[in-house]
Amino acid sequence: MKRIAVVGASAAGLAAAETLRREGYDGTLTLVGDEPQAPYDRPPLSKQVLAAEWQPERLALRPPADLAALDLDLRLGVAATGLQLAEHTVQLADGTEVPYDGLIVATGVRPRRLPGEGAHVLRTLDDALMLRDRLGPGLRLVVVGAGFLGAEAAAVAWRLGAKVTLLEPAPVPLAHAVGAEVGALLTRAHVERGVDLRCGVTVSEVTEDGVRLADGELVEGDEVLVAVGSQPNTEWLEGSGLAVGDGVVCDEYCEAARNVYAAGDVARWHNPLFGTSMRIEHRTNAAEQGMAAARNLLRPDARKPFAPVPYFWSDQYDMKVQAYGYLRGHDEVAVVDGDLAEGRFVAAYRTGERVSGALAVGMPPKAIRLWRQAIAARAAWGQAVLTEVTATRG
Repeated sequence: MKRIAVVGASAAGLAAAETLRREGYDGTLTLVGDEPQAPYDRPPLSKQVLAAEWQPERLALRPPADLAALDLDLRLGVAATGLQLAEHTVQLADGTEVPYDGLIVATGVRPRRLPGEGAHVLRTLDDALMLRDRLGPGLRLVVVGAGFLGAEAAAVAWRLGAKVTLLEPAPVPLAHAVGAEVGALLTRAHVERGVDLRCGVTVSEVTEDGVRLADGELVEGDEVLVAVGSQPNTEWLEGSGLAVGDGVVCDEYCEAARNVYAAGDVARWHNPLFGTSMRIEHRTNAAEQGMAAARNLLRPDARKPFAPVPYFWSDQYDMKVQAYGYLRGHDEVAVVDGDLAEGRFVAAYRTGERVSGALAVGMPPKAIRLWRQAIAARAAWGQAVLTEVTATRG
């Protein structure tokens, strides 16, 4: 291959570009990004950046010298608008085209929005800085969506003295992902600090004075943050011939078409470790998948399935949440270490007859590390839980 294009200049795209160079690729390497900034880290946006603990320059994934050493054809501040598979070209918003012999799609996701104007979202550096400028003592902030992103932002706003109202359509926040008991524990942290948490409510629109609920009630606020999930950036691929369905559809090698791979938040691939198709919006997965896609593109005769144990973390108030595996669709949750009531525990998740995930709150990393090994080994549920409970409880 003489020309490789990577579309998406965030964690997955940069990891792919670095891997290509590290593996010996010395041809033309184009990295396209729709934001004007060089690749930067996103998880701190809802934590350290929003809290004004970090300045923007600290987010850079690589110093300028390291980026320059990659010898990239760097196209920043310009979005991809189309893909011609037969012609092997990517169309950009500035009217130019990028020819390629190999392509990696890493265009990520964008926030879902609600009807109405004036609400904040939290995906880009500009989003975080705009909301940060508004936060302060006495500000009334309405957060729509009590998932991990909304919960992290609510925790930061509370710490800065804002009066936070947190609205969630589900009866228990995060129950679909982590189970009702764990979701209730995470929810308790907001209530104990005086956050006005309202579950089982649906927001119909954003207004000048806050948000309006489906039953007509107005929930007043000075600022509104909408954190109701995201959608993959795949519109530019319409008509290209690539299969798209809640992301770019890939096989176990992250391949979407011949010499076309996808990585990061936008990729929906078959993970053979769990035997299912998944799309993971976590920072660690983005980097690992970018590297895997690059290696498989570069060496098609030595491809390896991408079969990771997904990992994510979340910081809320004084809680550190860590999780391994694929927790969605689980059949059972069991606390195997610590105490749920005390807010320090490890919970294991069963899907079918095997261990599929583990989540820890307020525990040292080693407390959950063995569960990662059990997930990777496809450990049988009964034996794994019995062994762990016996070890931790004597």
